[in-house]
Amino acid sequence: MGKTLIQQARGKGGPSYRSPKFRYFTQARMLPQQEQISGKVIDIVKSPAHFAPLAEIELADGSTCYFIAPEGIKTGDTITMGGNAPLNPGNAITLKNIPEGTNVYNVERTPGDGGTFCRTSGTTAKLVAKTETHATIILPSKKEKTLDLNCRALIGTVAGGGRTEKPILKAGARHYAKRLKNKRYPMISGAAQNAVDHPFGNKRTSRKAKQRPIPRFAPAGRKVGKLHPRRTGRKK
Repeated sequence: MGKTLIQQARGKGGPSYRSPKFRYFTQARMLPQQEQISGKVIDIVKSPAHFAPLAEIELADGSTCYFIAPEGIKTGDTITMGGNAPLNPGNAITLKNIPEGTNVYNVERTPGDGGTFCRTSGTTAKLVAKTETHATIILPSKKEKTLDLNCRALIGTVAGGGRTEKPILKAGARHYAKRLKNKRYPMISGAAQNAVDHPFGNKRTSRKAKQRPIPRFAPAGRKVGKLHPRRTGRKK
């Protein structure tokens, strides 16, 4: 009989997996595409929903928006979006106007979505090639991505680098850090769980590495381990 695993319980409405959005500061997205507009950085704020700090920008028309802050930005700096903006950190420019070899972040997947790729602290992507219709960037994972030339990106590197180098000395600190962003912690192995909670779990044997091939049409509760492998056993 299939069983609901802990990983599959997320999103079912229980309070243990509810994201505390009321604590989040704001979204950090680029404004919809428009004519060239400038603004001044009036503050650097920390949002619990983001690893990177956010730059609070007061635009020329009096409105306020928030961007993911780049390295080297400070209050009083000017941020320009669209048009022929200079290649200064934090400026939002379309890929067709960015020269090859430039470091960018918060890159759009489709024109106007506000930014999808390379948003966490300390990361940057590099624009490596352009054609008449598309641009190629290298993500921090070394994966290449081909995007429309009308997609926008922010110039520079995301601030907050070195975050992962600071040790978390207490399990409670990691618990609250994970819970703040609705991440599961601790990650318990299947073999360490009870038999009722996971197909790998039981305390009647210490053989934790037993091969358990799972059929393609097994119920959802059994879909762990070797999922419908093409072959099993030793090669002859």
